[in-house]
Amino acid sequence: LRLQSARERRGRCVGVWQMDVVVAAWDEHILQPVLYSHFPNNEWLQPGTLSRMTISYWWVLSLGGWLMYFSFATLSYLLIYDKTQEQDKRILKYQKTKELAVSLTSIPIMAVISMPFFLGEHYGYARLYDNVDDHWGGWPFLVLSTFTFLLFTDMAIYWIHRMLHYKWFYAHIHKPHHWWKIPTPYASHAFHPVDGFLQSLPYHMYVYLFPLNKYLYLGLFLFVNFWTISIHDGDYRVPGILSHIINGAAHHTAHHLTFTCNYGQFFTLWDKIGGSYRTPDDLLRKPSHKRA
Repeated sequence: LRLQSARERRGRCVGVWQMDVVVAAWDEHILQPVLYSHFPNNEWLQPGTLSRMTISYWWVLSLGGWLMYFSFATLSYLLIYDKTQEQDKRILKYQKTKELAVSLTSIPIMAVISMPFFLGEHYGYARLYDNVDDHWGGWPFLVLSTFTFLLFTDMAIYWIHRMLHYKWFYAHIHKPHHWWKIPTPYASHAFHPVDGFLQSLPYHMYVYLFPLNKYLYLGLFLFVNFWTISIHDGDYRVPGILSHIINGAAHHTAHHLTFTCNYGQFFTLWDKIGGSYRTPDDLLRKPSHKRA
C-alpha cells in the first residue's frame, strides 16, 4: 500500500515531519543495502510503501531512542547526578542495570505503539508547517507556540499521570516506574511501554490540534527527552525565583518517594490547581544551599 505524501494529497507543500530526512537517509544508506536489497521483488518492501516506511521509522525510533537515551543519561550520570544518593538505603541493588534493562526493552515497543502518530505526521495529517512564513503569525506565533506547547502538554500529562496512579492503572501499567524510589538518570525512560506511550501522547496530540513549525517540533521533541532525563538526575538546583514554578528533579524525586504529589511534567501549576503540590524540601532533607 502506497499512501500519497502530503504534497501529492493536497497539491501543495505542507509541513511534513522533519524526521523524514533522518528516515530517508537511514532507509537509503542503511536499510536498503542491509535489508531491503535481499527482497527486491517483495511488494511490501518497495520504496514509498506504507509497510516499508513503517519498518524504517521503527528502526530509526528504536535505535535513535536507544542512542539518545543512553548517551544523554550517561552524560547526566557522569557530570550532573548527585552520586551521594547512591548511599541511600532505598536505592535497589543493581538499580542502574535494572533501569537500563527496562528502558532498552520498552523503547522499541513504545515505537510500535506510537507508530500511527509518526506515520500520520509523515503523511501530512498533522498541522505541521515548513517555513515560518507559512503561518500568518510569523515569528511571534513561532515563539508563542513554544509556550503553548509546553503549557498544553504539561496540563495533559498532569491528568494522564494522575490517572496512572489510580489503583488498576498503577498496578498494571505505572508501577514499574516507581520501583526506583531514588531514581538515577537511567530511570528517565524506564517505563512500562504503555505508560511511556500514554505520557508521550500529548506531544503528538498537540500537532494534530494546533499548527506548529516542524523544525520547532523536532527541537521540542528532543527537549522533552532531555527534560525527562533532567528530572531524574538528582540535581535539585533551580533558581530561587523559579523553585515553586518549575517541576524540577527535587519535585519529581518527591513524587517517586510519596506517589501522591507532584504529577506535573514541566511546571507546578496543575499540581497547585489539583491540590497535589508538595514542597520537596522536607521530604528530601536536602540543605537549602543545594539550590542556586
